[in-house]
Amino acid sequence: MIFRQLFDSASGTYSYLLASRQGGEALIVDPVLEKVDRYLTLMRELDLRLVKAVDTHLHADHITGLGALRDRTRCITVMGEQSKVDVVSMRIAEGDRLDIEGISLDVMYTPGHTDDSYSFVLGDRVFTGDTLLIRGTGRTDFQNGDARMQYDSLQRLLRLPDDTLVFPAHDYKGDTVSTIGEERRHNPRLQVSCRDEYVALMANLNLPDPKMMDVAVPANMQQGLLQAEIARRGWAIAPAEAAALLGRRDVAVVDLRERREREKHGLIPGTLHAPYPDLQQNLGPGGVLHELATATGKRLVFFCAFGERSAMAVQAAQDAGISTACHIEGGMSAWKAAGGAVSH
Repeated sequence: MIFRQLFDSASGTYSYLLASRQGGEALIVDPVLEKVDRYLTLMRELDLRLVKAVDTHLHADHITGLGALRDRTRCITVMGEQSKVDVVSMRIAEGDRLDIEGISLDVMYTPGHTDDSYSFVLGDRVFTGDTLLIRGTGRTDFQNGDARMQYDSLQRLLRLPDDTLVFPAHDYKGDTVSTIGEERRHNPRLQVSCRDEYVALMANLNLPDPKMMDVAVPANMQQGLLQAEIARRGWAIAPAEAAALLGRRDVAVVDLRERREREKHGLIPGTLHAPYPDLQQNLGPGGVLHELATATGKRLVFFCAFGERSAMAVQAAQDAGISTACHIEGGMSAWKAAGGAVSH
């Protein structure tokens, strides 16, 4: 496995690059905007293709790199389903798995620092965001933080094996990694006897607001509406219009979501499954989508969960010379809201 821990000294943020092999798919956790060029350079050096960029929560101390990485690589952006961020390609929940080629992370909902905080378990390690820090825990006094919820989240993390490596989203003392066992024994905020004692401890920290908070939170809430640009160009259709196209011999409605998303949220009947990570291959000469569009003359109508991946797919199809491609604006979410048929 390729594993890189990358550091932004200005915000004390750790980002993590993961891949199963050189030349394969990659995933990055908690990227920082100012470091995007560095990430892309490293991925070129390691011959990696960025497939997913993930934030453990809505950050208040730096501007995320999710939007920039999406715009420059057409990767899938991922956050928890509780997040209020305007544009995220994929939203995850407790018990889901976050997959790329050769790597699968278990998704844990660990609220408390914020109401959209998640942790990710990968074999012998856990990426804890700001929930569990090295010899500390994330503050709970803003962004719908809740010390009681965080206490419960910490108890869940502490049930992982003692030798599980802890990789947090931040550190301000120079530490890079810990273990669950170390934190249980030596983390001063975990030396409490009950939830109420933890709540009292967190209520008396009296910390100043993060320096970047007034800038970072609004910026991270709005990652740029690619769908608006696609709609402006006339490449988007409403769910009702898409429903009228279902079953037509000259149309292929293409589901870009992953298998787990389809199993969890249902399908639009009569659609073709072609997962987004395979898009470039499928649009290239000899690819199934290329053949549908060129050899059989079908119009490609893409959709995904919320419309972000499908908007990127339309642009990719246009770049490949498939000028009739469009997408269902708002994706499966809009389809369901409009009363569209769903099968399981």
